[in-house]
Amino acid sequence: MNKVTKAVIPAAGLGTRFLPATKALPKEMLPIIDTPNIHYIVKEAVEAGIKDILIIVSHAKEPIEDYFDVNYELETRLREAGKEKQAEEIREIANIANIFYVRQKEPKGLGNAISYARSFASGEPIAVLLGDDLIDDSERPAIGELMEAYEKTEGTILGCRKVPRERLKKYGVVKPTTKAEGKVFEVSDMIEKPKDPSLAPSDIAVLGRYVLPPEIFDVIDRTPKGVGGEIQLTDAIKLSLQLRKCYACLFTGQRYDIGDKFGYIKATIDFALRRDDLREDVLEYLRHLVD
Repeated sequence: MNKVTKAVIPAAGLGTRFLPATKALPKEMLPIIDTPNIHYIVKEAVEAGIKDILIIVSHAKEPIEDYFDVNYELETRLREAGKEKQAEEIREIANIANIFYVRQKEPKGLGNAISYARSFASGEPIAVLLGDDLIDDSERPAIGELMEAYEKTEGTILGCRKVPRERLKKYGVVKPTTKAEGKVFEVSDMIEKPKDPSLAPSDIAVLGRYVLPPEIFDVIDRTPKGVGGEIQLTDAIKLSLQLRKCYACLFTGQRYDIGDKFGYIKATIDFALRRDDLREDVLEYLRHLVD
């Protein structure tokens, strides 16, 4: 059985929920304080042991490529100014992983975006990390937990968490094969964004992390268009149930929906409170607001 050694990060979306900022700046480059979100996504994959990462971009995503590239002029200016630490930090970003890029030519859905990773995968399973889901865990990277589940089950793995039922309409919801017990359990179906959350098969939602088997690309090729006339990854995974078992993995760690404005604000506040250079000032300001 192949181990998971490669990761794919789809980053070709338009980011319309953050207009007008995303008219000029990719949503993946929106900073959590001073670090772009996509840096945290790449870091999660690296901390799980992955060094080869494919970022699927569109024509307007050059700033992502620039961010993970070497910037000799900036490094030189920092060193000349005696800012050696900052120069080293900039260099470390460029060396964080072996990062490759491919362009999704048209916005035809997440399933279509994943299909662009076929050559990169080269017959191996892939980890998929969506940029709208920031998962913070100082001990265990979430995608690493899914990779462990894949090595034990050899099945498609969905990164999941329990979600309040009133919020299920925003997510794909899994249907456990039997009772959802333990951290990893088999699922028999998925319902995408149920209109009536009370009728959802469970309260367990898929939240932006996957490990997909090698045959997923052939399955995507025969997946019909779904919601919005696009090729949906959820539809492809449901179709793949004919070939391979599928499992939910309840990952640990704090998850932020930073594709949502309030989720983005929460992540910014929480990350600030964890920093020694900002914590006291932020706490003082928050106290001032509630007094």
